[in-house]
Amino acid sequence: MNIGIVCYPTFGGSGVVATELGKLLAIEGHSVHFISYDQPARLDYFSQNLFYHEVSVSTYPLFQYPPYELALTGKIVEVVQTAKLDVLHVHYAIPHAAAAIMAKKILRDINGITIPVITTLHGTDITLVGNDPNYEGVVSYSLNQSDAVTAVSASLRDDTYKYFKINKTIEVIPNFIDLAKYSRQTNLTFRNAFASDEESILMHTSNFRKVKRIEDVIHIFSAVIKTKACKLILVGDGPERRNIELLCAKLNLSNQVIFMGKQDAIEKLLSIADVFIMPSETESFGLAALEAMACGVPVICTNTGGLPELNIHGYSGYIANVGDTDAMTEYLLNILESETSLAIFRSNARQNALKFGIEKIVPLYESLYKTLLLPKP
Repeated sequence: MNIGIVCYPTFGGSGVVATELGKLLAIEGHSVHFISYDQPARLDYFSQNLFYHEVSVSTYPLFQYPPYELALTGKIVEVVQTAKLDVLHVHYAIPHAAAAIMAKKILRDINGITIPVITTLHGTDITLVGNDPNYEGVVSYSLNQSDAVTAVSASLRDDTYKYFKINKTIEVIPNFIDLAKYSRQTNLTFRNAFASDEESILMHTSNFRKVKRIEDVIHIFSAVIKTKACKLILVGDGPERRNIELLCAKLNLSNQVIFMGKQDAIEKLLSIADVFIMPSETESFGLAALEAMACGVPVICTNTGGLPELNIHGYSGYIANVGDTDAMTEYLLNILESETSLAIFRSNARQNALKFGIEKIVPLYESLYKTLLLPKP
């Protein structure tokens, strides 16, 4: 198949999932054409089956904001025709779904070309940005006009029905992970660069936005360290970093908290962690938690969004109410109670992650594509 994928090129979850999906489809022998304003960050190697088409946006003094959606629509029309795409898969509703539907109608009305459009919802495009009343009508129309709509969790699917007027079935296809890449890699020398043998390592990774509630991570760590010798590694960067640094200084934790900034080989860092903390206010899926579990790291998380579908309470980690740092502290100490307890949770976390392996999830997308290409009865 010739598959078009529209996504954001940044390190955000939707862009990462879209890019990894395209790379895997290329390995399966499909021709995959990425369409975006910049080369996706994870599109980092050459393949004869992978192509990138840049959306160029012209700037004019008349426009306060460059008309990206129109430029994207035009590029989609161009690529569908020149690459003879069979299906178009857009990730993140705004503005990709609307641009895809506009391109679909142009191709049909002017060129007589029919192109199936699949829209995959990732989270903030529905729960945050898309929930803005200014976008509700456009998002609802675009989803209803898509040939298929998928969501990365049942929670996100339900939120979509709640916030928008959707008259079609939304299929849940969860995010996936490369279990060969994300697996525990024992490296004691690397671990000892961060903590002693007697210290446990707690970890959090995110884009340091308020919704991630990183201050809760710090308060949990502050309570845990009174009972258990440990270090905290924070991976990522964003608008809340300075506030978190100041909070660490205020609580006299600066020497125990390590800020790593953005990192590409996150699996190496996860491999030295003992517990992963994700106290988010909302998570449509929780890809970072899945990466941790795949590396054998039990997860402490909140009961929001898709996280309860991912993390099994008392098995691969624990789940608590948003903001309940006392409960999360208690759960974390339960995991670290003994080497035996930690080993059991580590094994369970990895076993739970096996359900989301690429070999189980990617065929669901391939099947969806093929279904849309079948002749209509």
